[in-house]
Amino acid sequence: MSYNLVLVIITVIVSLIAWRDPSLLSKLIFWPARMKAPDEYHRFVTHGFIHADNMHLFFNMFTLYFIGSFVEKIYGQLGNDLLYPLMYLMAIIAASVPSYVKNKNNVGYRSLGASGGVSAVLMSMVYFAPWQTIYVWFIPMYSILFALVYLAYTIYMAKKQSDLVNHDAHLFGAIFGVVFTILIDPTHGQLFLQQILNPPFLN
Repeated sequence: MSYNLVLVIITVIVSLIAWRDPSLLSKLIFWPARMKAPDEYHRFVTHGFIHADNMHLFFNMFTLYFIGSFVEKIYGQLGNDLLYPLMYLMAIIAASVPSYVKNKNNVGYRSLGASGGVSAVLMSMVYFAPWQTIYVWFIPMYSILFALVYLAYTIYMAKKQSDLVNHDAHLFGAIFGVVFTILIDPTHGQLFLQQILNPPFLN
């Protein structure tokens, strides 16, 4: 069984249990104002394994299952099968740090969901295969084009702060995914540039 599938299964199970147990949800959720001592730092990771509702869980796990499977295979080819789950878990942490800094004194602020990790996986896929066709609401789109639209929208919404979605986590998770991927294989940057400069529709 792949690490990616294990992550999906664990996230689904923990989310379902947390919906039935509010006390567990409260212990796992990202709550900066409560994170004053080391025994609360687990929230940097555990919030990535719970979700707000069925749709939130479905879209994150649907994306992670299909995109993550692709990325995990490439990471495995780089020589270490643990790189993929390491990147995913580190991305969940890294994506939440800016929100922690901004809201550590805001008692009312809480956040949950795997979006930071999923964004990292998505951007890692784009880095490896920028001209890969993906489907967004059943519409075919090159992954690099989707990445640009996604980042632009995320930056705009993070500045606007007009909804309850943690767009900062999306943005910083995406950035982490690219940085981590570059660091583990800097030579791949040349291949990325070659792919960008040679789009399939010009061949």
